[in-house]
Amino acid sequence: MTVALLLVLPAVLVALLTWQVVADGPLLRLDADASRALVHPDRFSQLLSDLGDVRVALPVLAVALGYAAWRGRAAGAGRWWLPPLAAAVPMALVPAVVVPLKDWTARPGTPVVPPAVGYFPSGHTATAAVAYGSATLLLLPWLRSPAARRSLVAGCAVLVLGVSYGLVRHGYHWPLDVVASWCLCTVLLTALSRVPGVSRSSRRRSSGTPSSRSGPSSPTTSSDPAARTRSRGWRTSRSSSSSSGSPGSW
Repeated sequence: MTVALLLVLPAVLVALLTWQVVADGPLLRLDADASRALVHPDRFSQLLSDLGDVRVALPVLAVALGYAAWRGRAAGAGRWWLPPLAAAVPMALVPAVVVPLKDWTARPGTPVVPPAVGYFPSGHTATAAVAYGSATLLLLPWLRSPAARRSLVAGCAVLVLGVSYGLVRHGYHWPLDVVASWCLCTVLLTALSRVPGVSRSSRRRSSGTPSSRSGPSSPTTSSDPAARTRSRGWRTSRSSSSSSGSPGSW
């Protein structure tokens, strides 16, 4: 139910925001008011915005892809290549989804940027959310302590929120541009989290270790009468050996 909600609700919100942008709906007036209240270009907001640049975010994701592939293969995980490959797909989908939306909506920028169109949704926000979010999902299975996992998730959230704040604060994007990208990336990352081995450990169990579900394997009963006779004789011999105090040979 939660997964379906995280897939459907953000997609509906993206459709609603896109309709408002195309139809010049009332949300745009609220968006413009919020932008005027928040815009104050400075060096700090510029630095935060740069964290959403592909030249910064993609190398971070590439390192996470390589690390997850190395750890999975070293641990003998089945299909160790699947999580890194799956994590690369949302990043490839970002321009495939965002660029057509930018061209179709042709939304002008804020008053502090040069006249142009194509600001909805925010590409920098989508890049940051997908790159850092995918890296986080890949690394979670390899962190042992809950504190480390919580710290990683919190760090990812701070990065994405920082980029989002910097873009709005500097005037590079309207607030709704950023919100639309959040919704798009929620759908992509939720789908990624359902891939086996992503965000959950898929390390291979040892074939000699019984699972908690199946329990230890029981010996197979032979249908051969001679084998059953030998087995009874072996158990009788072992019982006599135990009663005389002799250690069993293993």
